[in-house]
Amino acid sequence: MSSAIYPSLQGKRVVITGGGSGIGAGITTAFAKQGAEVIFVDIAVEDSQALVADLADAAIKPAFKAVDLTDLEAVKAFFAEIGPVDVLVNNAGNDDRHSLADVTPAYWDNRMNVNLRHMLFCAQAAAPGMKDRGGGAIINFGSISWHLGLEDLVLYETAKAGIEGMTRALARELGPDDIRVTCVVPGNVKTKRQEKWYTPEGEAEIVKAQAVKGRILPANVASLVLFLASDDGSLCTGHEYWIDAGWR
Repeated sequence: MSSAIYPSLQGKRVVITGGGSGIGAGITTAFAKQGAEVIFVDIAVEDSQALVADLADAAIKPAFKAVDLTDLEAVKAFFAEIGPVDVLVNNAGNDDRHSLADVTPAYWDNRMNVNLRHMLFCAQAAAPGMKDRGGGAIINFGSISWHLGLEDLVLYETAKAGIEGMTRALARELGPDDIRVTCVVPGNVKTKRQEKWYTPEGEAEIVKAQAVKGRILPANVASLVLFLASDDGSLCTGHEYWIDAGWR
């Protein structure tokens, strides 16, 4: 597959949360190949260090920082340390399965902190520097799960629905500073983590329900993120952009 090159991304400072594995690793790789200066955070240290080694030949070698995004003081310190950025990709999340009966107040707080809260505070920390640099792009990650009402994900789906609302609110608030805020909604993406939840038969059922029958890979999702982050996507804001192969 031939991929687009976006000259506007060369040299841009990009932060990616959860950038060390799965979809996040695909996004980190894609921005590095565009010549962007990538700083990604994750708690998966081994995977992240391996990714940095794999991308050692990039024009600007990506930098990895181990940051627990549920620790808001650590988030604040991270952004203060690295300085202004042009692009923030709020990708990090966790889709552990659970039933309604499993939910406690503590688990609610944990799931909201893991899947929603950090996105707002990362955006809050990044926005002033984007304004000073003349604008920027914040790309949040939603999920097809709540649109389909998938089972055993009530808190994850609650958080992901909230992300779409947050995206619209932030787009309106930050638009005057030429900061655009969008939300990427992936379908089922083939990653090592998703293989934990789906059997080959389950994957076949998903593909059958798609309008286009191929499996979505992290690189496919990254292609959409690159467009939204680039100058080519400069008037895209306040909306969700789907990449699900027509899964319904």
